Amino acid sequence: MEALTYVLYIGAKPEDVWRALVSPEGTKAVFFGCVLNSTFQPGSPYQYVGPGNDGDETVHVYGTVLEYEPHRLMSYTEHPGPSYQERHAELETRVTLTLETVGACTKVTLVNDRWPEGHPSYERTKESWPIILSSLKSYVETGRTLDFGWS
Repeated sequence: MEALTYVLYIGAKPEDVWRALVSPEGTKAVFFGCVLNSTFQPGSPYQYVGPGNDGDETVHVYGTVLEYEPHRLMSYTEHPGPSYQERHAELETRVTLTLETVGACTKVTLVNDRWPEGHPSYERTKESWPIILSSLKSYVETGRTLDFGWS
């Protein structure tokens, strides 16, 4: 399966983009009401937890932090939450987010790779990343996410 790669430019400093990616306020806004729980130390676990199948404490995705350099790089393994896929533990991919300063902007590159053959979330994830990244850009630049009309 092909890696999913997305590049966008945000009119803000890397620190502002980073804050939206890891702070509770930012992740709740951009990641559908979820909070990112982790110490962010390489080798440590993380979870995106928020409203979903199991109520307000639904684990949407989880994994292990591989690399973490504030304002520059975050890489982690990713598994679908247990309530979404029975075989969640064996469905592992890798996500790498890189931030670079370009003039007065931040270049954001997201690569979601290492897809096991037949991963049931591939097509949905292919559609979800542009939504998340577009909301990230809007949130960082305006303080508001995009309104897709979903409740």
